[in-house]
Amino acid sequence: MKYFTSVHDVKSVEQMLQDALALKKNPLGFQHLGKGKTLGLVFLNQSLRTRLSTQKAGNNLGMNVIALNVGQESWTWEFDDNVVMNGAKVEHIKDAAAVMGQYCDVIGIRCFPSLTSREDDYNEKVINQFIKYCRVPVVSLESATRHPLQSFADLITITENWNKPSKPKVVLSWGHHIKPLPQSVANSFTEWMRNADVDFVVTHPEGYELSTEFTQGVKVTHNQDEALRGADFVYVKNWSSFEDYGQTPAVSGDWLLTPERMQITNNAKVMHCLPVRRNLEVSDSLLDGENSLILQQADNRLYAAQAVLKEILETNFF
Repeated sequence: MKYFTSVHDVKSVEQMLQDALALKKNPLGFQHLGKGKTLGLVFLNQSLRTRLSTQKAGNNLGMNVIALNVGQESWTWEFDDNVVMNGAKVEHIKDAAAVMGQYCDVIGIRCFPSLTSREDDYNEKVINQFIKYCRVPVVSLESATRHPLQSFADLITITENWNKPSKPKVVLSWGHHIKPLPQSVANSFTEWMRNADVDFVVTHPEGYELSTEFTQGVKVTHNQDEALRGADFVYVKNWSSFEDYGQTPAVSGDWLLTPERMQITNNAKVMHCLPVRRNLEVSDSLLDGENSLILQQADNRLYAAQAVLKEILETNFF
């Protein structure tokens, strides 16, 4: 594996899942793999869990880690070709990425969507140009359309909390927010659940349909109660409209997840990728309750990143 940008880059999801679970028991057992190797972490957007977990994952594997906040600690980047750079952008991506590829053996990049050009975002303009010019293995730390490290950590968390022979019912439920957010987490979680042995349902208000590229073959309902009934895991996340791209159509009804609403579930575990708008997306009582998995999800971000980096190191350098 040279690139990790989606579940489709993973040869065997089950094998990588088992690798992550094994690393959780012995996180420092493969430091020889990263000796003498440099991991560059490039952030075009804010980060907390992604930054800290991936940095620690690299350290656990013996790698030297360098983090860079683009536009704050480096020059601002131009992504369009054949332009006269007489504006605010100082350096072209083809130069910046090529230079970073000389300094780093593996690079992780975080680049949110614009939410203005669906064509550019869904063609993954930023991360694909970075991959083209840096010429080294690349890990997505969240792109315009996906957040694969988060979704992998979510799968690890579900696996750790399910020990029955039957498939768990997993629900992805839209939640309120104060501003338009990307579809990245919802897209990616849906994609990974389609590749997992679960009974998966997506629920959201009308107008918030995801791209059929991700939901094809998935049960989707606008009735939250219908989705929640009998659920074993409920994952709450906000996203903006795909069809009316980047907009937030008016929503009738209250989609806040509360203990009262959860009574129709199968004593479901509550999941959220964080950061979470408390008492807007999910109530405090659920987030802080015994069925909350939010901190376990965050912890598993480390082992998801470490499993991916381990695979990249083994594949490309040994």
